[in-house]
Amino acid sequence: MYSISLTGLDFETIERILRERIPLKLSEDAKQRIREGRRYLDLKLKEHKEPIYGINTGFGSLYNKSINEKDLGALQVNLMKSHACGTGDEVHPDIVRLMLLLKIQGLSYGNSGVQLQTVERLIDFFNKDILPVVYQQGSLGASGDLAPLAHLCLPLIGEGEVDYQGKRLPASKVLQSLKWKPIALQSKEGLALLNGTQFMSAHGVYAVLQAMHLASMADIIAAVSLEGFDGRIDPFDKSLHRIRPHQGQIDVAENFRSMLKGSQLIKRAKEHVQDPYSFRCIPQVHGASRDAIQYAANVLHVEINAVTDNPTIFPEEDKILSGGNFHGQPLALALDFLAMALAELGSISERRTYLLISGQRSLPPFLVANPGLHSGFMIPQYSAASIVSQNKQLCTPASVDSIVSSNGQEDHVSMGANAATKVVRVASNLQTILAIELFTAAQALEFRRPQKSSPVIENFVTSFRKRVSFVDEDRVLYRDIESAREFLAW
Repeated sequence: MYSISLTGLDFETIERILRERIPLKLSEDAKQRIREGRRYLDLKLKEHKEPIYGINTGFGSLYNKSINEKDLGALQVNLMKSHACGTGDEVHPDIVRLMLLLKIQGLSYGNSGVQLQTVERLIDFFNKDILPVVYQQGSLGASGDLAPLAHLCLPLIGEGEVDYQGKRLPASKVLQSLKWKPIALQSKEGLALLNGTQFMSAHGVYAVLQAMHLASMADIIAAVSLEGFDGRIDPFDKSLHRIRPHQGQIDVAENFRSMLKGSQLIKRAKEHVQDPYSFRCIPQVHGASRDAIQYAANVLHVEINAVTDNPTIFPEEDKILSGGNFHGQPLALALDFLAMALAELGSISERRTYLLISGQRSLPPFLVANPGLHSGFMIPQYSAASIVSQNKQLCTPASVDSIVSSNGQEDHVSMGANAATKVVRVASNLQTILAIELFTAAQALEFRRPQKSSPVIENFVTSFRKRVSFVDEDRVLYRDIESAREFLAW
């Protein structure tokens, strides 16, 4: 059981919660903060007869429409229903789990004015793996992720659909089967549930966790390629990186020195005095991507531990403030940057694949013993090149775009949701590109026998060979590529 508390979440904890399916509960301090926030809001509504945006007024450009006290609950229900306008592909189940987790965390600080039972019902959904059906399209990334969060939270009131125990079911049916009553929303609750950046943040966290894993995989796969290509160790020398001390660059070079320790291949005399950039500049390129991943992780760490709905209540200061914490600009910029960083790991990977099949350095063309009769690894490189090109197209920044909505009230939006869904696609594409490089590099390494690489590299390739065998002659290769993808899965 993991206790959601005011100290917040980190990536290591999130990964463990997802992998081990650890159930959640609220800490006592979080419960107290939620109760205090709701109590303060109820008291304020009794004392305060002036309009408070989203609580006793309409939403967006309808902010100037006052709502009767008896209709405040209906206002929130109507909001939930009317905003559930998501379209497109369904969101990956792990990302939906992350959305639930991050929404629970965001509400736990007590600045949103929700009922305790509302947060606890979200925890029930998470713990019982009742996953609301959420769609990828519909959010502008400002006013929060309104449409996808509406789909996430509709089941609280018995609306929408969920995936539960392997079936797609109406939420109302699941609530009935569990003898749960729909939550009776009170003032502001619908807005608190729909406002927020949890769609963007969940995609971002998912992409960062993948990115951290794939950056490590990119290093070891590149090391296999380096050995298969009979590359040099000089570009990884500590002295080079001491005089240009970008942290990622230093870390990658150190990683290579460690991985290649004890290799016969790296120590043997080389006929060539220099390697192409895709080998020689691995520390600089991989390192820059690692630094970008860390930057995105830092931005997301702040965001997932923040309060991002609107308006926000501050009981200790006796304030209810309408602001813009839901605006996704910090995420949009960071996620665009992350997509570029991952695309570059794929771009340089494909160049190494190309060199390995090019017939250089005593390797046979296309890495088969009888080229001509056999095409060997010709077309896997085509596939990698196609995916690299798609990643370039996906890296067109979403964050520089905006479109006016809500009759001009919401006149600058972040498009962070588009940045978020794009970066997840780029990360998935990178996994495939690296899988193709590994498939190719492991094949090239066999042509260097009987000499061996380091114990680290040899053990890695031996594990890979349990999934994908050496290619003696042409065979259907898509299954091997998929097996290589699975081998690299996070």
